[in-house]
Amino acid sequence: MEFQETDSLNINNKEVTQKKTMSATERSATKKSLTILAVIFLISLAAMSYVYMMFPELEETEKQYIKLPRDIQDAKMLAKVLDQYKDMYYFEVMFGVVTTYVFLQTFAIPGSLFLSILLGFLYKFPIALFLICFCSSLGATLCYSISNLVGRRLICHFWPTKTAEWTQQVEKHRHSLFNYILFLRMTPLLPNWFINLASPVIGVPIYTFAIGTFFGVAPPSVIAIQTGKTLQKMTSSNEAFSWTSVGILTVCAILSLLPGLLKNKLKKKLE
Repeated sequence: MEFQETDSLNINNKEVTQKKTMSATERSATKKSLTILAVIFLISLAAMSYVYMMFPELEETEKQYIKLPRDIQDAKMLAKVLDQYKDMYYFEVMFGVVTTYVFLQTFAIPGSLFLSILLGFLYKFPIALFLICFCSSLGATLCYSISNLVGRRLICHFWPTKTAEWTQQVEKHRHSLFNYILFLRMTPLLPNWFINLASPVIGVPIYTFAIGTFFGVAPPSVIAIQTGKTLQKMTSSNEAFSWTSVGILTVCAILSLLPGLLKNKLKKKLE
C-alpha cells in the first residue's frame, strides 16, 4: 500500500551524475520498451473507462465527485456518493474501487492511500482488510511484471546507485527474503514504487514478492481502515497517523526481521 506516497519521484543529483550514456542499440530498445509500456497503459485506461461507464446511473450533482481523491475532502465526498449506492449495487461499487486501486498500484500512481481509507469507510473490517491486501499485492505484482518485461534497462539507467545499494541489501537478506519484504512494506526505508519496479531487476522471486506484499501491507492497512471509520470527521490526511500507530508499525517491522536474524545467528553457530 502506498503509505509512502509523499516520497519524491525526482531523481537525485547523485543518480543523475552516475547515469551511463545509452548506445544506439540501447536507445532503440528503450524506445521499444516505452512504446510497449504506453500501449499497456492505454489499454488499462480504456478498461478503466469501461468500468466507469458500467457504473450505475448517477445524479448530475454526484458525477463531479466520482474521481480519484487527491485530498481528504475528495475522499469524503466520494465516500458519501458510493455509500448511497453500496447497498443496492454492492458488487458494482466494490469492483469499481478494486479495479481503480489495482490500476494505481500497477502504474505506481499516487492515491491508493485514500482508497484504503475509503474501503475502511465502506466495508466491515475483515472485508476491507482483505480487499486492501489483495489490491496492493495484485497491483504491485502487475507492476513487477511490467518492469520485468520492459523496465529493466530503464531502472538500471535512471537509478543505478539506488539499485546497486538495494541489490547489496537483498543479498544480505537472501536467506530470509520473505521477512525482508515484510519489513520493507511496513517501513518508509524505500518508496513502494521503487520496490515494485526494482524487485525483478535485482532477483527478488515473484512469489516471494507477491506473498510478502500481501502480508506486509496488513499492519498499515489496519491503520487505514480504522481511519476510514472516522473519515467524515477528518480534516486532514495527517490525522490518519499518530505516534501510537507509528509505534505499532515499528514493532511489527522489527518482529518481521527477527526470524531472519535468528536464522542467520543459528547458521553462523553451526558453521
